[in-house]
Amino acid sequence: MERQAAYNYDVVRQFAVMTVVWGIVGMLVGVVIAAQLIWPDLNFGVPWLSYGRLRPLHTNAVIFAFGGSALFATSYYAVQRTCHVRLFGDGLAAFTFWGWQAVIVLAAVTLPLGLTTGKEYAELEWPIDILITLVWVSYAVVFFGTLAKRKVPHIYVANWFFGGFILTVALLHVVNSMEIPAGWFKSYSVYAGVQDAMVQWWYGHNAVGFFLTAGFLGMMYYFVPKQAGRPIYSYRLSIVHFWALIFTYMWAGPHHLHYTALPDWAQSLGMLFSLILLAPSWGGMINGVMTLSGAWHKLRTDPILKFLITALSFYGMSTFEGPMMSIKTVNALSHYTDWTIGHVHSGALGWVAMISIGSLYYLIPRLFGRTEMHSVRLITLHFWVSTIGVVLYIASMWIAGVMQGLMWRAANADGTLTYSFAETVKAMYPYYGIRLLGGVLFFSGMLIMAYNVWKTIAGRKPVDTAIPAVAAAHG
Repeated sequence: MERQAAYNYDVVRQFAVMTVVWGIVGMLVGVVIAAQLIWPDLNFGVPWLSYGRLRPLHTNAVIFAFGGSALFATSYYAVQRTCHVRLFGDGLAAFTFWGWQAVIVLAAVTLPLGLTTGKEYAELEWPIDILITLVWVSYAVVFFGTLAKRKVPHIYVANWFFGGFILTVALLHVVNSMEIPAGWFKSYSVYAGVQDAMVQWWYGHNAVGFFLTAGFLGMMYYFVPKQAGRPIYSYRLSIVHFWALIFTYMWAGPHHLHYTALPDWAQSLGMLFSLILLAPSWGGMINGVMTLSGAWHKLRTDPILKFLITALSFYGMSTFEGPMMSIKTVNALSHYTDWTIGHVHSGALGWVAMISIGSLYYLIPRLFGRTEMHSVRLITLHFWVSTIGVVLYIASMWIAGVMQGLMWRAANADGTLTYSFAETVKAMYPYYGIRLLGGVLFFSGMLIMAYNVWKTIAGRKPVDTAIPAVAAAHG
């Protein structure tokens, strides 16, 4: 068979390995701050080890370092395989890797030092924001340049989701990060008051909607059919899923601002679109799960498929819970409580981390010339350790959060509060312990994965990256 120029697997390997590294770092910081909520003295009196400094480091590390590296790796792999061409611009692709690592290292230095804008998920100061923009524009050029030179007329649906996520995150980042510098590591937002809050949660919820949902749905639409050995259940549904999701998500952000100074109509609009969002979200979840039609027996023996399908289950659960929590009467109970923390982590650990882990277990052997991972038993162990960890984490936070909300609103006959704030904090302690245990289990799973990946890479062989002249449309 005629061969064409080789795929660029170098940048995919780099991002895949760093996904595991940053996963360990980010989740370790998460375990530390979970422990600090039980034992506050664990900061040892050092300001840059305090909860307030480490918490944004944790969110940036798990979302942008771990999740971002996973998205770069999988999108670069999938776009080459489905387009049957080498990545556009090897130099730009290399820049996206080293530039993204530089962003992560700068975040790891500045956030513990307290150099922050104070914006949720957008804490990094303006010089780093500029670097992020340069990396992201380069990413878009590489990705869409590869699509433009594809050898097949069809654009597979995974690339629709990856492309949508890339474009939207660029828009979100630029608009929300507009700021006036007041020094090298100090700036002020160009927005003020409730407008700043509105723009922030337009960004914040769509970071969830596009960075943590659309991008990882691209991962799902490529790796679930590949691992199951089945075509996607309904290609038509996947296209409806894409357009419905990207239209609806953009309007849901105001549900973060219920019972604030934001105009009531804007709060209600956010609630309405959040409820509508349930339909495309579940449509995508059902499409992924039903891809196993005729292949359900593989779940008994394939731990990678277990990761992918369990991730879809958590996606379905968290995208049901989110719209429910956006309803104003429910939000009156849940807002500012640990129920929100449970919801976030059912999506972050159950959906994002598990779909990434399953996809990496598919990728790593193929990138390093192995037929499979070093140990399938260790993948199975990782799956059960992680799943138990997620369940302990989110169940403890659900119970703690509902209890918190009920204690805060409890009133005596004379109208005074039944419980002091200190009493509600004391009541959280047992649940914080269970959450810590869940976090330790999930972190332990990442260590198991790191060992398995290391042993797989250590036994690598030369990998054939040549592109066949004729191949299946979906890579």
